[in-house]
Amino acid sequence: MRHIMRGLNSNRRWFMKKALAAVGGATATASLLAADDDNRNGKLNKGDAAMLRFAAAAEILESDFWIQYNELGGIQDSEVPGGAGIAAYIAALQKLDGDFPQYIHDNTDDEITHFTFLNAYLMSKGAAPANLDAFRTLQGSTATGVNTARIGRRLTNLTQLTVDTSWWTRYRSSANNPDLDPGFVFPQAVPGLFSGQFTAIPRTDADLGPPDHLQAIANTAGFHMPTIEQGGNSLYPSMAQRASSVEVLRILISIGPTETMHFQTWSDKAGNAPPLTDPTNGLVFPDLNSPPFGGETYQTNLIMPEPCPFLSRNLPVCSIIRPTETKGVAMGVVKFLTAMGLFIGQPPAFFELLKDLAAEADAAKRNGDGGDD
Repeated sequence: MRHIMRGLNSNRRWFMKKALAAVGGATATASLLAADDDNRNGKLNKGDAAMLRFAAAAEILESDFWIQYNELGGIQDSEVPGGAGIAAYIAALQKLDGDFPQYIHDNTDDEITHFTFLNAYLMSKGAAPANLDAFRTLQGSTATGVNTARIGRRLTNLTQLTVDTSWWTRYRSSANNPDLDPGFVFPQAVPGLFSGQFTAIPRTDADLGPPDHLQAIANTAGFHMPTIEQGGNSLYPSMAQRASSVEVLRILISIGPTETMHFQTWSDKAGNAPPLTDPTNGLVFPDLNSPPFGGETYQTNLIMPEPCPFLSRNLPVCSIIRPTETKGVAMGVVKFLTAMGLFIGQPPAFFELLKDLAAEADAAKRNGDGGDD
């Protein structure tokens, strides 16, 4: 696939035809992609289709790791794919909130509906859906309680995460906004999570002890969840600014606030993570309400976005989603998720496809065809 891409240089559309057709989905055919290029007869233009396809791919990836969380720590029922759960892991998660398993279950359900809706909408308009099934090859957890049929069938890796917790201080900052201060470095809430690779789920039954190790795994999950959701929180309003179709705009601004609800829920739970040091690897979860932390920058019950500069420092501060700069947002998401370690183990073709989807989405222009500049 890489050889084909090199031979065709910048012909990303041809690559997407081949990549989507290769996954074996009957709906992801070249004829649908040809229809995607046709802006007539109520078809989506290329830019709108590309943004929705990228969003669907992101939701597929999100669904994959939420399903892994649900198998081990969520409510087990017929509504979403599950496993058998791990009682000790669930108990550790419930130290952050007693309703943690229910929230995992419901978040999983939400993300599945997002990608199934987006793909169905794309196909209803004659556009190709997102399909990443060819890359369901990662191992995942083998601990007792997982769905054994899914072992070796994961898209995402929850066992080697490097978690950027700077969103914690970004949303508590009244002076800085990454859209206006792109070079400003917001402090990490949990510096240790950003300086190594850590698992957010028990990898095997050996991870069920000692108690502080298992709690550190649950705490890692507690911070990873809002870290992911704050990304979707920004992605949808950022892409919405490029939508040409009013209906596509409606889709983006309707799904986006759900991601915001997820983010605020999980940011509140992360604040309840018990302070501790993992005895197996030295990972420290600090008391965010005590020195050298504490104050408005770290206070755990400050979960409403602090008003900050918006659009111009000549205007009053405003409580907003941040960032929402639209330029390069899709490629930024790919880089963010890759740096997190979420795709460790995926082959080069996987990253080429994600970058291609992102490039198509970032090329979208409001009231344009979304083609190359």
